[in-house]
Amino acid sequence: MDPKVIITREQQKVEDTWNMQDLYVDEELYAADVKKIEQMMEEFAGYQGSLARGAAQLLKVLKLYETMNLIFEQVYVYANQKYHEDTSNAKYQKMSGEAQILSARLDQAASWMEPEILALPQEVLDGYFEELPELMDYRRFVEQITRMREHVLDAKTEALLARAREMGEAPSTIFSMFNNADIRFPEIAGEDGETFELTNGRYISCMESRDRTLRKAAFEALYSVYGQYGSTLAATYYANAKQADFFAGEHHYQNAMESALDANAIPVSVYENLIRTVNEHLPSMYRYVALRKKLLKLPELHMYDVYVPLADCPEKKYSFDEAKEIVKRGLAPLGEDYQMLLQEGFDHRWIDIYENKGKRTGAYSWGAYVTHPYVLLNYHGTLNDVFTLAHEMGHALHSWYSDHRQQYLDAGYRIFVAEVASTCNEALLIHDLMERCTDPEEKKYLINYFLDQFKGTVFRQTMFAEFEMMTHRAVSQGETLTAESLRSTYLELNQRYFGPDMVSDPQIACEWARIPHFYTPFYVYQYATGFAAAIAISSKILAGEPGIVEKYKQFLSGGCSKDPIDLLKICDVDMSSPEPVEEALQVFEQYLDELEQMNLCPSLERGEQ
Repeated sequence: MDPKVIITREQQKVEDTWNMQDLYVDEELYAADVKKIEQMMEEFAGYQGSLARGAAQLLKVLKLYETMNLIFEQVYVYANQKYHEDTSNAKYQKMSGEAQILSARLDQAASWMEPEILALPQEVLDGYFEELPELMDYRRFVEQITRMREHVLDAKTEALLARAREMGEAPSTIFSMFNNADIRFPEIAGEDGETFELTNGRYISCMESRDRTLRKAAFEALYSVYGQYGSTLAATYYANAKQADFFAGEHHYQNAMESALDANAIPVSVYENLIRTVNEHLPSMYRYVALRKKLLKLPELHMYDVYVPLADCPEKKYSFDEAKEIVKRGLAPLGEDYQMLLQEGFDHRWIDIYENKGKRTGAYSWGAYVTHPYVLLNYHGTLNDVFTLAHEMGHALHSWYSDHRQQYLDAGYRIFVAEVASTCNEALLIHDLMERCTDPEEKKYLINYFLDQFKGTVFRQTMFAEFEMMTHRAVSQGETLTAESLRSTYLELNQRYFGPDMVSDPQIACEWARIPHFYTPFYVYQYATGFAAAIAISSKILAGEPGIVEKYKQFLSGGCSKDPIDLLKICDVDMSSPEPVEEALQVFEQYLDELEQMNLCPSLERGEQ
């Protein structure tokens, strides 16, 4: 496959695509499930006001709620994954939009349930559980509702807010359509003069190129386009921050951050502690930037020099078959059952592998409880893509373990722990690659890759988290976000996080405009906390700590049966303390030491910046 030619969806080989028929053999069954949900919503609405009748009635309502949401999840995943195959496909644009509307209607139809459960005195609820043992299957779910007593409003208000959420999703939908379907970038060329169309999917490959002319061209081309739409994207981002602030305030939270974190029972202090700890370690980042500048032998280090490998080993390309074998070998410490599940995913088309026109950018794992997880990739054969495969299969098998150990309402793990399994996979894989490596240049390349993972996940995502904290705080204080204010805030942060040896090119001030995760407020910090937890767990696994693999799989199987911080404590990792973040940053420094000791840069002193 020529990497410079973007194929259409119809040109994809079937074996390179995910098997959506595992969700629905045909779309008549999909349509039938949509009708079934409509009927269930009507039936569910009829139970409003009935929960005080007794334990049996509560059980009946919870069973219907579970089944209704189980079927809806299947519908929603199918509609959106078909849309993600080609976001320009009008049929699936419509289907995805209709699924979004159905989601809002489902929220509205079920909005009475939580207030009604909360209207029952705790002693009455306790009596229900004692009276009817079958209700115990729903104990955790009900406890998660009662935990939120002060933030759930009366049924009429909750119904109104549920209807409003459809409008609240508009900024995210607008950005997604713009970023995936509408945006177009110019053609660019490197030193060889050969031109090709830049895409979001190709951008990182360009940034990793040894051709500095190509890197600069891609960087300037990408941000020139986002800069042209700065005012529109600023208005979209501001609208998203406003809706988050609105719903937080209506539910009696001080701000959107508190609301977002409380959904996972995470104290705000964990977020603030991450930013504080990483800021205290910014000299390590400056040391990394100084090392990169020296090793690349550049008079000035620019933002388009951040991703190019430091070591002088030839860039390798990996076929997808090679990537699968590398990932399996690297994850061998997780045991035979984990290996078998990986192979099942590889053999039975869980994965949509290659980029095509209109396909959603990036990578993710998603799926419905009724079947196996799915993985979307845009695979180009780089080492980063191999690690992305390991990363997303970490998510997928986390879901598999949870789905097979927990009932539906307890199976969906919280976002706070969502990045642990994926990053643990990456840490195990990099260790295996370095252990097997016999070529010093290749080992330097791998160390560079791991350092870049730290840079991108701990430092960069914390910078994103601080940007969100600052901008959402401004909105909560009544300020308006403009393209100018967002660029200024972002550029100042970029300069602080990268330090004096980095030229913070003016174009980087527009980077905020292209980050999809900003439309899920206060999500990105969990990449950094999850990375820290994963480093702690993977270190235990590699050290052969007795029982850790079994503890880890117990964690993977936990779903949301415990609060995220308590799930991690199964593996003896306490994220309520600064220690995991501190330890991760110490590992970052150890790898910097190792790279320096390989005589790549003998003159560089630890304190030099």
